[in-house]
Amino acid sequence: MTDIPRRAVSRTAKLAALPLGFAGRTVLGMGKRVTGLASEVISAEIQQRTAEQLFSVLGQLKGGAMKFGQALSVFEAALPEEIAAPYRQALTKLQEAAPPLPAASVHKVLAEQLGPDWRDLFVEFNDVPAAAASIGQVHRARWREPGVDETGAPNSRDVAVKIQYPGAGDALLADLKQLSRLGGMFRAIQPGLDVKPLLAELRERITEELDYELEAESQRTFAAAYADDPEIYIPEVVNASPRVLVTEWVTGTPLADIIREGTEEDRDEAGRLMATLHLSAPQRAGLLHADPHPGNFRLLPDGRLGVIDFGAVARMPEGTPEPIGRIAAMALRGNADEVVAGLRSEGFIGSAEEIDAEGVLDFMRPMLEPIAADGFRFTRAWLRAEAGRLASPRSPTYQLSRQLNLPPSYLLIHRVTLGSIGVLCQLEAKAPYRSILERWLPGFAPVADSAEA
Repeated sequence: MTDIPRRAVSRTAKLAALPLGFAGRTVLGMGKRVTGLASEVISAEIQQRTAEQLFSVLGQLKGGAMKFGQALSVFEAALPEEIAAPYRQALTKLQEAAPPLPAASVHKVLAEQLGPDWRDLFVEFNDVPAAAASIGQVHRARWREPGVDETGAPNSRDVAVKIQYPGAGDALLADLKQLSRLGGMFRAIQPGLDVKPLLAELRERITEELDYELEAESQRTFAAAYADDPEIYIPEVVNASPRVLVTEWVTGTPLADIIREGTEEDRDEAGRLMATLHLSAPQRAGLLHADPHPGNFRLLPDGRLGVIDFGAVARMPEGTPEPIGRIAAMALRGNADEVVAGLRSEGFIGSAEEIDAEGVLDFMRPMLEPIAADGFRFTRAWLRAEAGRLASPRSPTYQLSRQLNLPPSYLLIHRVTLGSIGVLCQLEAKAPYRSILERWLPGFAPVADSAEA
């Protein structure tokens, strides 16, 4: 058996063992099958052991498992506190860490992508990765620039060199296929969490994320849109090939550190800047940064938000769809019939579906609380309450939600918005979110006066 098939079998075995290990601990710890709400049936010890195994295995694997774990980690804030506590440390580690690729493998990829004389392109190259993610790892280096300085040393600048793991495409597909079998395990942790749509979307975006030249194009578009911006910093692309991407190095405090130990002022400002990026990018760049986990953001010493990793973007050449802002504004004004008409025209409600307009408004109002007034603090408690309201089969909200559709054209926007809200709740950030929407969300600007009336 060659090394590649052996590694593939090992990856599959690790993933396949997760549900078995979980079931075994449940039988040993509880003496019965898991039913009902997780908080009622899973002991603290079983929670801890399940967390350790689940996120240890996801962290050891690259490809789809790591990508899925990072996406899932954004939603940690929605879990009930008694369930979330033993998971939080593992989730945070998962956002920024993965086992490194050996130096010899790194050099081989660099030679294949940049040429046999790749070392001549750098003044220095650190073989120890500075960060590792789902499909690649990042090395810090100094890129050789034309000319020399006053001492005769070659001109250079600090760069981040992102190197794709060999076989990353096959790994993504294999891992996602295996992870699709873990739905029952995640339902036991949080019954309202449906991982299948998340996995389906991740599968669709694999091809784009594996193409570093396409990522470079997206990053250049963002950099041009935010050139000299006082709030958002996009590093310049220095060099790109299909599996190696060289960009300016970004020095700053990772959002994961700010979530864990940042001051209230830093958390609030990071939240405001994230919301500004999320809402302004479709209008300014025609793109939406579609991977809003904390590992992709840094708070820079000058106060700007540094943004990295543009492998996952949504192309929105027309900007954010105007009906989103218009329907939100009508809901804040309490125009139930107009809200239903708008939702129906966009495909959120079937053309022949009879629905209670006031019930729809009651369904939407708590979600719009962050923009009902200009200042709002996102919290884990708020997100948990919303998750519980939407997921409980006994809730009228749950019953009404079964009458609503999510049109395919809105799937990615919906997922990215939820992911961004998850990060804002992890930050517990307070900011004037409504005024940010008024500036950047088409159709929403007229709501200011009527929302205060």
